[in-house]
Amino acid sequence: MSSPFYQFSATSLQGEPIRMEEYRGKTILVVNTASKCGFTPQYEGLEEIYRKYRDKGFVVLGFPCNQFGNQEPGDEASIARGCLVNYGVSFPVFSKVDVNGKNAHPIFRYLKKELSGFLGNGIKWNFTKFLIDTNGKPVKRFGPSVKPAVIDHYLSTRVFEARAH
Repeated sequence: MSSPFYQFSATSLQGEPIRMEEYRGKTILVVNTASKCGFTPQYEGLEEIYRKYRDKGFVVLGFPCNQFGNQEPGDEASIARGCLVNYGVSFPVFSKVDVNGKNAHPIFRYLKKELSGFLGNGIKWNFTKFLIDTNGKPVKRFGPSVKPAVIDHYLSTRVFEARAH
């Protein structure tokens, strides 16, 4: 049976619809991002782990969100410039979405249902991360303060090391 994750789609920063089906068979890290957040420097670490593991079938998917402290106020063009210029981001980044509330993007509704957080299902802040396995199953949720280096360790010891054996 196909994972529900692959049924979703989202709009790229360039306005193109992207089906999650395109990422079938990859290990995916979905992150709600913001360019004016205390956690924004995590873009750099996310890019590092993306580059480290992309040839092993890993992808980071960034979803800008302005629901927390108005920390992503810009339009798609300014978001794209900020990601590229400030952090050299080369992983896919999508158009701005809501992650909570009645207008929450279906991907985030699904991920929150599958992996509830410390204080319930809602996302508490920017840079909440969801790890999805190669079968499209959400397997781990990381809070905003979890640095990409911790995720790198998790990937190297539990995901890619396991595949090598």
